[in-house]
Amino acid sequence: LHPTPAQTPPPGDASDPSVCSKRIASFTAMLHTTAAKSRFTLGACAVPWRSVRSNGINSTAPFHRTPVTHAEALCMPHSHISATKDHEKFLLRILDRLWNKYRERVSYVQTYEEIVKAKKATFVNDHIAFRSIALQKPSTGIPSVSRLFEALGYRAAANYTFEDKHLSATHFEHPRPIFPKLFISELKVWELGAAAREACQSAMGSHREHLPDSLLADLNSIYNGGSGGSEAALDAAANALLRLPWEVPEEAAVRTLHADSQYGAWVLLHGYNVNHFTALVNSHGPQSGLDDIEATVAALKHAGVPMKTQIESDTEGKLRQTATEAVNVPVPIKKNGVVSEVEWPYAYFELAQRDPFKDEKGELTRFEGFLSANATHLFDMTTPKA
Repeated sequence: LHPTPAQTPPPGDASDPSVCSKRIASFTAMLHTTAAKSRFTLGACAVPWRSVRSNGINSTAPFHRTPVTHAEALCMPHSHISATKDHEKFLLRILDRLWNKYRERVSYVQTYEEIVKAKKATFVNDHIAFRSIALQKPSTGIPSVSRLFEALGYRAAANYTFEDKHLSATHFEHPRPIFPKLFISELKVWELGAAAREACQSAMGSHREHLPDSLLADLNSIYNGGSGGSEAALDAAANALLRLPWEVPEEAAVRTLHADSQYGAWVLLHGYNVNHFTALVNSHGPQSGLDDIEATVAALKHAGVPMKTQIESDTEGKLRQTATEAVNVPVPIKKNGVVSEVEWPYAYFELAQRDPFKDEKGELTRFEGFLSANATHLFDMTTPKA
């Protein structure tokens, strides 16, 4: 992507391809130098793309793609991923669609983007979090989300338990570590009180066929070298996460479940929507002045974004995390069978810092997993304020 002479940006402008290339090369060298022993590798940065429809809403033809500017790319969380295979391009289209919907609803993200753009930093998405409720009938839980991504290559990497919250979680990784990790959790309903269990079962009893075998077979075909993925397949995959998978719940059921688990009430109202995206602050680059979590928090606070009061970390500092406060959004809810709306916490925007550290062999590496002690406090970010 090269500007014409009439469009040539001033030296140092973020839309200048040479400046962008140098910045990304610097970022790549920094990561490879500081995390030489890590499993994390950054692939070559190709020109990023934006998906557009080709032949209308019911088209079964693959997407055409149009280039975005380098200035835009710096603020897009997946623009650094060079996808050469059809299934990777299809996966990126799903991730971007989830991102666009999340971005519309979480205004703090747009403030972050402005900061990143002004500081000429680079935005890389570390991980995406999803929530679910584990029931036996209907059979729901982590697989309600994970199977979609497993059909496109993701594999389970580690499991986590949160006894005090009745939660368990699995994090998934793509064969190419440059793709964002997934952190998918579930509420273990059988550990709740009788009233909360009944509330879950009554609300989720109308769960539609969530991930039909035909959809998973289509995704698996794409992964194994089939067609590049039609718009119909993209719509089906994205809507499986974006649309509420059961009927609008009764307020009484939501309030009853909330008494035992604010997490569970959140799932009843938001379904399998993204809970949060996460900026990897290491990706910002040393030239930005935002390459540690404190600096990024300070910049967001200065811009008026309300932040979590503490930074979560282990003693080694191998994973440090914090987040904005969650935004409240209107969601549908039934009151005695009549659908209305209620304001409820939806999502926050997370920051993660993964610095290299010496492992038990004394070798420099980078931690790519998650820490239960950190996550347990981040779950609380969606608790409604009194």
